[in-house]
Amino acid sequence: MLETILGLPLLSYLLFPLYTSWSTRLNILFFMMTWSMLLISYPPWQVEVLGTLAVRTIFFLLPALVSLLFDTAVPSLAVAIKAQGQVGLPGRLGAPRLLRLVGWSVFNILLAIALHLAIELLATKVLRIRGALRVAKTLPAPYEMAKNVGGAFVLRGIFQYYIHRDVLHRPHSRLARYHSDWALSIRAPFAMAATYDHPLCYLLHHWLPLFGSAALLHCHVITYQLLLALVSLEEFFVYSGYSVLPSGILLSGMARRADAHAMNGGKGNYAPIGVLDWLHGTSVGSDVSDDVRQELEKHDVKERAGSTVDEAASRLNVKRKSKK
Repeated sequence: MLETILGLPLLSYLLFPLYTSWSTRLNILFFMMTWSMLLISYPPWQVEVLGTLAVRTIFFLLPALVSLLFDTAVPSLAVAIKAQGQVGLPGRLGAPRLLRLVGWSVFNILLAIALHLAIELLATKVLRIRGALRVAKTLPAPYEMAKNVGGAFVLRGIFQYYIHRDVLHRPHSRLARYHSDWALSIRAPFAMAATYDHPLCYLLHHWLPLFGSAALLHCHVITYQLLLALVSLEEFFVYSGYSVLPSGILLSGMARRADAHAMNGGKGNYAPIGVLDWLHGTSVGSDVSDDVRQELEKHDVKERAGSTVDEAASRLNVKRKSKK
C-alpha cells in the first residue's frame, strides 16, 4: 500500500528530475512506465484514491501542519509576517479548540476522499458505467491537460461563488448557521482553517466545486491530481494569513479577500479569485481590478510597454532614413 503512494506517477514525475540527470524524454518514459505498472499491479480505484490522498497530504496537510507548528512554537517570529499581526496567531484560540479544529480539518479531507471513493465504486462496480474520472493507460497530452485544468478552474470558481453566496449564506437556513458557527468563527484565517467547516458545508463549498468540475470534463486522473495539487497549494497560501506570499497569479489579493470575508462575518468575497464578486458587486475591500492594477504597476508594465514602443519607433525611423 505504501509503495502505491510513493510510486504515484504524478509525484514520481515531479520528484524524479531532482535526483537524476536524465533527459526530458527519459523522464517522460519513466513516467509512462510507472503509470502502466501501477495500473497492472493495483485496481484503478486504488491508484486513484491513494493518489488523491497523497497529493492532499503532500501539497496541503504537511505544509499546513508545519505552518501551524511554526505559528504556535515561535509566535514572536510568526507575528512579523502575519497580515493581521497578533490577532492572526492561531495560538490565541487555545490548545483544546485548536486541536479540535485540526481534527475536523483532517476529517473533512478524509471524508471528501471517502466520498470520492464511494462515487467511483458505485459507478464502476455497481452501475457498471464509466467513473467520474478517466483512469486509462493512455496519458493525456499536455494540451489536453492544460485545457482541462484551465476549464476546471473556471468551473470551480463559478460553482464555488454561487454555492457560497446562495447556499451557505442564505438567510435563516440551517447550512448558513452551520457555516457561520464553524468556518466564520475563525476571524483571522490560518492554513489549517482552510478546510475547517461543518462537514456538509465543506463538501458543498470546497469538494463539490472541484470534483464536480473535473467530473463534468471527465478529466484523466493524472490531470485531476495536478489540478488538486494546484488547488491544495492555493488553499494553503490564501488561508495562511501571511503577508509575504508568492506573487504568482494575484495570490496576495486572493488572500486579502479571504481575510476580509472572515473578518466581515461572511459579507462578500464569496470566491478567492474575485471576478464574480466584482461583476455582482459583492467585493469587500479591494477587488480583483485593484489587484490587476497593482500587479501591473509592480512589474512596471506601462513603462516597459512604453519603452518597447519608443524603441520600435526609433528603429523604424532609422530604417526610413537609411532608405533615403
